[in-house]
This record gives sequence, C-alpha cells and structure tokens, in this order.
Amino acid sequence: MTVHPHPSLQPYADAWTHSIEAISELVLPLSEGEWNRATPCPGWSVRDVVSHIIGIETEMLGDPRPIHTLPRDLRHVVDEFTRYMEVQVDVRRHHTAPEMTSELEYTVIRRARQLRNEKRDPSTMVRGPLGNQVTLEFALQLRAFDVWIHEQDLRAALGVPGNWDSPGAFVAQDILLAGLPKVVAKLAGAPAHSAVVIDVHGPVEFLRTVRVDGSGRGTIDSTPSLGPAVTLAMDWETYVRLAAGRVRPHAVADRVKTDGDAELAAAILANFSVTP
Repeated sequence: MTVHPHPSLQPYADAWTHSIEAISELVLPLSEGEWNRATPCPGWSVRDVVSHIIGIETEMLGDPRPIHTLPRDLRHVVDEFTRYMEVQVDVRRHHTAPEMTSELEYTVIRRARQLRNEKRDPSTMVRGPLGNQVTLEFALQLRAFDVWIHEQDLRAALGVPGNWDSPGAFVAQDILLAGLPKVVAKLAGAPAHSAVVIDVHGPVEFLRTVRVDGSGRGTIDSTPSLGPAVTLAMDWETYVRLAAGRVRPHAVADRVKTDGDAELAAAILANFSVTP
C-alpha cells in the first residue's frame, strides 16, 4: 500500500505499514488455539495483542471507545493506564479467529487510507493513543513504535523471529533511547558528573553515553566517555526486551556485560523499562 503524507511523517507511516502488514501475515493462517498463546506482553495472548492494535487504530480513526466493564480478576491490570488499555482488549476476548482477522484487515484498510490522505501539518495537535493531546507527528511515531514492539511480541509467541532491523526497529531505537536519561539519572540515581555508556550490537548497533550534570539531570549523546561509571553491553534484541519491559534483568543476565560500579549497573537494569 502506498502512503504519501507530509515528508516528516513518511518514515513513521512507512514503518507502521511495514509492521502492520507483517502482523496481518503472521495471524492470518493461525488456528483458533494459536490465538490463545501467551506473548511476552504481560497478561496478553496473541488475540489480546491483536485486539489492542485494532482498538488503538480505531481510536486513531476517531471511532468511539467501547463502553465495557472489566472483570475484577485481571492481575496485569494494576493502574489507570493498564485499565484504559484493557477495555479494547477484553471486549474482544471471545472473538473467533475469523472475526479477529477480518476486523484487523478492515481497520488496516481504513487507517492506510487515512494516512494516504493525510494533509495536516505534523505539528497539528491530535488525540493521542491515551486520549491526550499530542502532535500528529508524535502520534504517528508512537503508532509505528507500538506496532513494531507488538509484532515482536507476536513473533516470540509464534516462534517466527524476524524484522529486528525493519523500519520500525529504528523508530523503536529513537523512542527507547529517549527514555534512557531518566532511567540513569532519576530512577537509578547515578551521581552528579558521572557518565554511563550503553553499547548495543546486532542488527541495530549504537553506542550512547548518558551524562549526569551537577544538578542530577541526564542527557544523552553519541560521543564516548573516557571514564564511565558503568558500561552496559548487550545485543539489540536483549536491549529491546529489557527497555520494553518484556523481560526481567535476571532472566537475560548472561546476555548483558557490565563494567564499572556493580551497584549502579544493577539499579540501571532494574529500572531499564521505559514503556508504560
């Protein structure tokens, strides 16, 4: 499908298209039982992840949110954010495989048409994925990120790895790295005037330094630090799984190499998840 919005929106539209089409291809042949497979996304099955994607995309289209009361025994629903997200998921919990694939297909067609006809300026304020006001550009960036992360959830559940370096991966890199200064400076409490280096290898490679200034504020750049307090080295898949809250640090300890202050390294990894 061809999408032609504003040039600064194009990368996000392309990444979204790539991942949403991959998701459609992944789920189309699934048997009824495969829709119930658990994913790395806490509490969500394959059906739940697809329901979430359909739900958010229909909201981006301006469809009203379903009026639905959640059951009280959903352990992964722990706050207002997870409660908000769960409504679109729970309302589809008893949908059959054909109902799921046909609704996904119809939603993708509608959203692709909306993106193709998008004439608004990227700075236009729109309703974001949580009902809050965000710029059109940020809303599309978030959608590209979200569908790529959930594509990886589905691939993990179905045993079909791939697309770790697709357009969505680079959108995810930007969003996940943007959360790192807060992780290092605020949540892990790295000392003033210290630096922490993150070295990631694999299909997406980068080296970033988070620097904490005298007032305890963190910033991130791509220049190496000569004497970092901590260096964390890991592969891209492990970085994504940790930063997206899909895995606990102890479960991937053998895939993360730490140098420097062991206590600070542990605090950074314990707070590494930047997704809600």
